[in-house]
Amino acid sequence: MIIMLIEKERQGIMPPASTHEHDCRILETKDHRIHIKPNRTTDTRPGFFTILFLLIFSGLTCAAAFAQQSFSSSSDKVLPDAPQPVGITSSSGETDSQHTGAGIISGTVLDTNREVVQGAQVTAAGQSGSAIRILESGSNGQFAFAELPADIYQLTVTAPGMNSFTSSVISVHGGETRLVSVTLSVFGGTTSVTVSGNKEQLAEEQVQIAVRQRLGGIFPNFYSSYDWNAPPMGVKQKFQLSFRSIIDPVPLFTAAGWAGVQQYRNTFPAYGGGIEGYGRRYGANLADNVTGILLSRGVYPSIFHQDPRYFYKGTGSIRSRILYAISAAVIARGDDGRWKPNYSQVLGTFSAAGISNLYYPASDRGASLVLFNSLAGTGQSALKNLLREFVFKGLTSHLPLGGVARHGLVQTRDPGQTH
Repeated sequence: MIIMLIEKERQGIMPPASTHEHDCRILETKDHRIHIKPNRTTDTRPGFFTILFLLIFSGLTCAAAFAQQSFSSSSDKVLPDAPQPVGITSSSGETDSQHTGAGIISGTVLDTNREVVQGAQVTAAGQSGSAIRILESGSNGQFAFAELPADIYQLTVTAPGMNSFTSSVISVHGGETRLVSVTLSVFGGTTSVTVSGNKEQLAEEQVQIAVRQRLGGIFPNFYSSYDWNAPPMGVKQKFQLSFRSIIDPVPLFTAAGWAGVQQYRNTFPAYGGGIEGYGRRYGANLADNVTGILLSRGVYPSIFHQDPRYFYKGTGSIRSRILYAISAAVIARGDDGRWKPNYSQVLGTFSAAGISNLYYPASDRGASLVLFNSLAGTGQSALKNLLREFVFKGLTSHLPLGGVARHGLVQTRDPGQTH
């Protein structure tokens, strides 16, 4: 339409102006004469320029839209040399603490009904003097100590109206995450804790704690545990601690001193006197010590899954503590935390006494020797337990952090408790 008008105007068609609505316009050319009756009074030139303007504007708009779309498409493609944003991810396997050599202790505090305990105060203290950290469990009962330096830690959990709790030692290495589940009860109830981690590693830590305990820094006190909630030792660790006890210099010198007393009193006369008699007595004492420790502390505890250690009570009346210490000679804690007859101690003592028939003088062998040595071994164990309960703790070096028994805070019953 617009092109036709332009062409007609170029050919010399000059539409005259009309001043009345009903007038007819006459377009004249050399060959044609055209009559036009308009509907309204208008001028064709303004309409022409208006249509031309709209056409140009529409073209520019489409061109701009096309250019913008092309730019957006090209901008989605990243230039090879353009710097890329660095994504920071965190997973259980790769955390910031793993790169900094720090570990994490996290867990949940529950009550005995398995409901979460909100606002419980959780304290983490390192054994090597690391700063003590304190936080509260959240609305879901959870807590997390992040960026912990590699160390051995102990957690203390308290909540209003509930029993407080101190955990067993928790070893944290760089990049490790230790998960702890704590169950608290109201006063008078029980409290338990479950520490998730490498059982072998936890058992090895118990051996390392034990071999550092010495009376006055000299005499071994390996089989006293001052952590009521200490995790059990495995078979390997039980034998490892028994061998460590056998080769310790103190028992070797003790056997030598006791042989000298027997030599002086002429005990077992068949051994004779002099260096030869002393050597036989020393060998017999040394054999008693080796077989007694190996059987009652290593072999039988592994067979019956019993803990060879004495667990310090430290609370209650003097009478209850005495009964507990004496009963520990014939009642032991199993690896499952339950108390049961101390098959390990009783059978170990009798077995060692039976083996002693092989090296004691023929005149002293027999059932009487076995009975005497086994009863003496059981009595000696009860006496040591009394010393462990009332004396040794104050003399022992390198006690675990806190050095306090948490009796009554685990789901086990005191075998010496009376009702």
